[in-house]
Amino acid sequence: MKKVVVLGAGYAGLQTVHKLQKKVKGKAEIILVDKDDYHYETTELHEVASGTQPALKITYPIADIIDPAVTKFIQDEVVKLDATKKQVQLKQHGILDYDYCVLALGFVSETFGIKGAKENALEMTNIKQSLAIYDHILASMKKYKETKDKRYLQLVVCGAGFTGIELAGALAEGRPEYAKVAGVAPSEVKITVVEAATRLLPMFSEKLADYGVKLVESLDVELLCGAKISEVAPGEVVYEKDDQTNSLKAETIIWTTGVSGSPVVGESNLQERRGRVVVTDNLTDPNFDDLYILGDVAAVMDKESGRPYPTTAQIATEMAVYAAKDLESQINGNGHLSVPFVYKSKGTVASVGNTHGFGVIGKLEIKGYPASMMKKMIMNKSLFEIGGFKEFIAKGRFDLYH
Repeated sequence: MKKVVVLGAGYAGLQTVHKLQKKVKGKAEIILVDKDDYHYETTELHEVASGTQPALKITYPIADIIDPAVTKFIQDEVVKLDATKKQVQLKQHGILDYDYCVLALGFVSETFGIKGAKENALEMTNIKQSLAIYDHILASMKKYKETKDKRYLQLVVCGAGFTGIELAGALAEGRPEYAKVAGVAPSEVKITVVEAATRLLPMFSEKLADYGVKLVESLDVELLCGAKISEVAPGEVVYEKDDQTNSLKAETIIWTTGVSGSPVVGESNLQERRGRVVVTDNLTDPNFDDLYILGDVAAVMDKESGRPYPTTAQIATEMAVYAAKDLESQINGNGHLSVPFVYKSKGTVASVGNTHGFGVIGKLEIKGYPASMMKKMIMNKSLFEIGGFKEFIAKGRFDLYH
């Protein structure tokens, strides 16, 4: 019996287990490790952070997915991996040996060394952090009611990338609730997004990106572009714009400027940059043929541009499907698949609140309500493919019509 250890129950890790356990019963044992006993839809964290969706709507138990006859789940934190010895060190359960390992530990927030960002801004990389943001917003609104200090009405998002834009839209949708708690008109709750770049959403055409920017601004969100953050102090974002030093006073500061792969990658002495390893055509580490690296910790190179593809749920899921097939081939003694992993994006859609969005499906640009509906259908597809019919019915987004 071969032993396959899968580290991380995000899109890549859980999909690998879901696909592989159907193929290797009686041939291999799978051990899945994650610090939480549930999977969550990372693409929807902004809705939990804003309070527009409950956490239960985007989570489901890992136990619902695994087959205990093939797969054992261990709830623990991964400390590091020793690829030479083929061992994984866990915080509570000690050492795990493996024949094959799938490293899919996801991402952490990247501060790029900006002073005070780690200490004074709220991160949004998991369910607990997202819930903490929502609780913080409500606490700030209550504090305004006591003090009448307008800093408590200020919500600042640091970073206008894909995540920052979606979060800004969700916060705008949650604004009436925040205002009710604070006892003010919704227009008094200010939302500002601070971004160093002047051209937002470069993954889209200029015309579509401009549409997205105007859509966000139509929700009374201020997009402060060309503003490079130099420091995040307690209750204050300091930035440089037009050769001037400026600041925003706010008690809610949310950090969405970027992410890097899990620090476990660096701790494991793998050949990495910002927690990501450039993988082979079979999605393995270039130095260790039995170590698959998937999702946010992997860099899959686009041979046309010479740059890695963006890390998305879509590519993570497709990597997992390929890795499961490749692992099955190896476990059956046939070596790696002769066909390399090839990625072709099916498109990207951003939601701006519950009923508006914009994006690209194939080569078709979509806007407004149709884009919002498509975003929910994409989430439902992911939910069905990994979680199955039970989770699809329980957690699916069926609020398609408004």
